[in-house]
Parts: sequence; structure tokens; C-alpha cells
Amino acid sequence: MIRLICLVGGYGVGLIQTAYIYGRIKGVDIRKYGSGNAGTTNALRVLGKKAGLIVFLGDFLKGIIACSLTHIILGQLDVGNAYMFVLYTGLGVVLGHNFPFYMQFKGGKGIAASGGMIVGLWDWRLVVVLLAAFIISVVVTRYVSVGSLTIMIGFFILYTIFAIHGDYNFTSNAKMVEGIILAGVIAGMAVIRHLPNIKRLIAGTENKLSFGSKTA
Repeated sequence: MIRLICLVGGYGVGLIQTAYIYGRIKGVDIRKYGSGNAGTTNALRVLGKKAGLIVFLGDFLKGIIACSLTHIILGQLDVGNAYMFVLYTGLGVVLGHNFPFYMQFKGGKGIAASGGMIVGLWDWRLVVVLLAAFIISVVVTRYVSVGSLTIMIGFFILYTIFAIHGDYNFTSNAKMVEGIILAGVIAGMAVIRHLPNIKRLIAGTENKLSFGSKTA
């Protein structure tokens, strides 16, 4: 029951589509421009830096808030395996962001929301290492997609290492494995959503990071 509540609650929070809402305020359907994704990178390219920042913060914060509330509530109720349940909430947020039912299940790619989930896990090691990895990979390659994939793959690897090391207070090995599987699902979903980007990277046709507003 806790798993279901976390998943459904997270999905509800994930339905807050910052890019779509901001675009509508500006008279633009973000899904009809650029890559068609309702996410930070497309908002940045289509509507400019201010829009990109606002969309990122909105999607980022919904991951942090949902997952932090899970931590707080489960802590007050003295429920074990909090790190596993937080991942259920995070998975729900990403699913809501990527597949919003009221937008014909066509949302974003879930990287900002996933970043919020990572912060909401309350493990500063993940935040510091993955933030550094993202910045370095984007600065070096100028591909946001490379940075996004670096974050998600790195998250799965680090979470697995820390979980096996015993850092997340799982009550059993089964719960530890369940948590690792959830981390793998979240990371794998990000990779799948980036398959078109991966194909363009291989072909050398992926768009490099640029700024500006194409609809102004």
C-alpha cells in the first residue's frame, strides 16, 4: 500500500508540466516547437534563458518536494526502507512528467524531475558527484543530452554501490535489491527517452547547447 501511495502521489505531482504551463502563458504550445518535448532544454531553445530557468526550477522542485515529503512523512511514522519508498515517489514524479494523461502522455524526458528526486534522497554524495559530472560533461561536449545521460547512469551506479555498502538502512537484502531495481528503472527510462539523442550523437547531428528565443 505504501508503494502504491508513493507512486500515485508522485505521479500527481509530476503532472505539473512547467514547460507546457509557461508556454501557454506566453501563447506558445511548447510541444509544437523545437524537439516537441515539454522540458527544460526545449524551453531554453524555443523560449530563451529565462524560460529555461523557470522550467528547470519548476520541474526540479517538484521532484525535491515530493521526495522530501516522503522522507519526512515516513520518518514521522517510523517506517523503514525510506530510501526505497522515496524512489517509488521519484518514479511516480518522472512518470507523471514524461507521460501526463491530459497531454496524450506526451511530456518531457524527466531529467530535471529526476535531479530533484536525487536531491530528495537526502544523500549529499550523490548530489555533489553527479552535479560535478553533469557540469563537466556539458562544458566539455556542449551536449545537454550527454550531461543528462551522465547524471542518470551515474546515479544508478552510485546508488547501487551505496546500497550494497549498507548506507541506506534497508531492513533486508530483498528490499535493497528492490531499491536497486527501482534506480535502474528510473535511469533506464531516461536512457530510453534519449534514444533519438543517442542516435543523433552517433551520427554527429545532435544540437549543441545554444541560447535564444525562436518564437519572440
